[in-house]
Amino acid sequence: MSSTPIKILLVEDDELFRLGLQVRLQQEPGLEIIAETEDGETAIELVKEHPLDIVLLDVGLPGIGGIETCRQIKQQNPALPILILTSHSQKPLIFKLIEAGAQGYCLKGIAAEKLVLALRSVVAGASWWDETATREIRSSFVSELPQLENISKIANPLTQREQEILSLLAAGKTNQEIAVALYIAPGTVRVHIHAILQKLEASDRTQAVMIALKKGLIKNDMIGKDHLS
Repeated sequence: MSSTPIKILLVEDDELFRLGLQVRLQQEPGLEIIAETEDGETAIELVKEHPLDIVLLDVGLPGIGGIETCRQIKQQNPALPILILTSHSQKPLIFKLIEAGAQGYCLKGIAAEKLVLALRSVVAGASWWDETATREIRSSFVSELPQLENISKIANPLTQREQEILSLLAAGKTNQEIAVALYIAPGTVRVHIHAILQKLEASDRTQAVMIALKKGLIKNDMIGKDHLS
């Protein structure tokens, strides 16, 4: 583990919940809450003032709200990962979060250990979508599959290996987990992901998965049975 702590901006309007999160996360080795706030407008300013590794952002904020806060932070700092906290997992919300540039989300009832894992994973470059989100994303494309398969037969710039890696990314797997699943080195996974982003003109993994699904470059059934727990 790196000796440099992960620097977190915590954005949550529920004072008691925010305090509880702060206490719990500060107990974790390698995590440091650099700043905290209860609204999106202040969060946007804090991002400009502090060196950060990740923003932990409540979606139900007052004022401009969590989704618009996420969008504006990503506009000013595209490389800064954002992990959303929310009480809901409806499909429209998931797609709004993806469009706003979030790297993932956790439900507020998540175990502290899992939240810490989510933070570390997102900072390491993975995306984190809980099982409900993964099912929602997959199911939303089921009705489109016949049309998508026709499109994919016309042109698919991805190799078979790249399709396999994208399907594992869609299932929320990290580079290390993909390497183990496919019996290849983590460095090889990174090379493939870089090629995928270039081919799909995607800015990050989440966007690449969404583009690939929409274009039918990976099939819905590739994501599921062997890769999801």
